[in-house]
Formats: sequence, C-alpha cells, structure tokens
Amino acid sequence: MRQPSPQPQQIPVVVLAGFLGSGKTTLLNHLLHRSGGSRIGAIVNDFGAIEIDAMAVAGALGDSTVSLGNGCLCCAVDASELDQYLEKLAEPSLGIDVVVIEASGLAEPQELVRMLLASELPGIVYGGLVEVVDAAEFDATRARHPELDRHLALADLVVVNKMDRAADGKRVLGLVRSLADRAAVVPAAYGRIDPEFLFDCRPSEERIGQLSFDDLHDHDAPGEHGEHGEHGEHGEHGEHNDHAGHLHSAYDSLSFTSARPLDPRRLMEFLDSRPEGLYRIKGYVDFGPYDVRNRYSVHAVGRFLRFYPEPWPAGEERLTQLVLIGSGIDAPALDQQLDACRSDAPHADEHGMWGVLRYVRGRDEDPAEPA
Repeated sequence: MRQPSPQPQQIPVVVLAGFLGSGKTTLLNHLLHRSGGSRIGAIVNDFGAIEIDAMAVAGALGDSTVSLGNGCLCCAVDASELDQYLEKLAEPSLGIDVVVIEASGLAEPQELVRMLLASELPGIVYGGLVEVVDAAEFDATRARHPELDRHLALADLVVVNKMDRAADGKRVLGLVRSLADRAAVVPAAYGRIDPEFLFDCRPSEERIGQLSFDDLHDHDAPGEHGEHGEHGEHGEHGEHNDHAGHLHSAYDSLSFTSARPLDPRRLMEFLDSRPEGLYRIKGYVDFGPYDVRNRYSVHAVGRFLRFYPEPWPAGEERLTQLVLIGSGIDAPALDQQLDACRSDAPHADEHGMWGVLRYVRGRDEDPAEPA
C-alpha cells in the first residue's frame, strides 16, 4: 500500500471573532500574559502582521499595528495576501507556536475560515474558530445582528464573556449552547479562559518546530496510572479563580496511552462521532501493521481533522499517545471508546487506512474540510 510522505508539523492558526465590544482584545491580552512560554504571532484587524513575544507586555500589541479605515480583515485582504503574512509568521527562525487572527467586530468569520482552509502553506494549519459573545448584551446583539446565530453554528469554541455583568448569565449560557453546533461553550469574565483550549503551553526548550507529547499534558493534573505501559486517564479541571471575583472557564481533559496499536476503522468511527464540547485532540497514533514505518500525528479542532505521517524515531517505544480537551465532555466514556479502538490484529485490512488517509494533506481527496 502506497504511503504518503511525512509532513512537517504545522503551526495552528486560530481565528478570534466576535461583534464589537464582545471582548476579543481583552481575551487576546489575557492569552499573551498566560501563554506559559508559548510564542504567539498575531494578525490584528488590519494588514499588520506582527510577531509577539508572549512574555512581553501585551500593551505593545496596539502600538505595533496599523488600523485600516474599515478594520475588516475579511474584506481588506485576499487569500494570497493573508498567506504572505502567515508565511512570514511561520518562518522557523521566529519560533512561533500559534498564530491568532483577531478579526474585526464586523468581519465575516466564515470568509476567514475559508481562506485558511484554502491555504496551501505547508507551515500552517487551521486552529479553529473562536467566537466571543457578550453575555450582558447577548439579546440586544442578537437582535441587531441576526447573523450571530450562523456565526455560533460555525464556531469550534464559544466564549461567553462578561458573565460577571450578566443578570441572567445561566439563561444566556444555555441559549448559546442550544445555538452552537457541537462547539465547546465556556463562560468567562474579562476574557479569562484557559489557554490550553487554544494552544499547547510550555513548549520544551529542546524542541524545534514540533510539540513533544510532554508538552500536551497538563502538568498540574493527577499522576498517570495504568498497567504494563498502557493506560487511559483523565483529569477533571473545574472552574477555578486566580483573581478574586473573576470567572475562569471549566474544562475537562483526557490523556490516553496504548502500547497496543489502534485499528484505523474503529478510530475513524470514534472521530466521526466525537461529541459536542470536545474541542481539541492532539497526539500520536500507532496503527501497527497498517503502517509499520510511520506514526501518525493527529490534529483535531472542533470539526476539523488532519493526520500527519512521520517516521518512528529510532529507538522510541511505539505508543499511541493522545490528549483530548473539551468542555462538558464525559472523559471516562471517551476513554472507554478509545480503549475499544485497540487491536491485536497481526495483518492489515487492505482498505483499512482509507478513512485515515482522506485526512492526510497531499492526497487526491481534499482533507481540508471539517469532519
């Protein structure tokens, strides 16, 4: 069976959208301050593409950009121009780990997502659409902008911001969840969400352009457990407060490791039926006899899915290692479903990898559309 050539790990590009006053810039500043050492590149509301050291003062962001008259990124640049800025930010010498596009409050998120999915740059990958809404003004915003319902349906993550100011925040949160299609929905105040939702924090110092599995773990989670080097685990991360009176988003995470290969058909069934609220999946998969030379790096955000085959590192134990992050997910149930994907089959089904290879970039089939 012909196998695709390995692809380099790519930098996720996150679209940060929301109507005027929802709190996008506040959220971006929070991410810059709490990035855990990850290096962020940003394209903010205009032509200006700038590289930002996440450890620097976030206020430098506003001083370093040039605003357009209409401030609408989806109208101001075309796909080729956007690619130019992304290519600059993906330059390996910059060491950027994630790019955030902060769209104008009047931008059309679907157009920005379309441009990213159509990009042929080898150094970037779609990292999800984050829609920020103002809980205190949600009903009024929805009345003025009925397209908000469509934006929520497209989002991979919805941040219900300003919950501290909303008189009926629980009602708004429930309404947003009913309008969002499979998206993770998290409450927040002052844009304070956990950066783990958007990108992998604490990159290892020795890594160059690729996240190690250790980087994917929540280092504050409970210790691992299991037998004979193969186990499933999950850590529940409840709502927490680093600043008195500030809401923080709750999220759930699952870490899954298996020394036995996974069956590609079963794994694709799992991925095709992943539940609402499961925002991110990242890690490596061992398909055993289906491809003895390569492991498959997997990147899923919302409904977007892509696999990257890469040769097994010499001398490294062949393990499947996955991290799943979401809001309101049933981690034990997901662990059981992944456990059911394990296989001891000594031989490969000739067509067993077709579902996986559909999401490997460079195949005849287009893997860029969300699953």
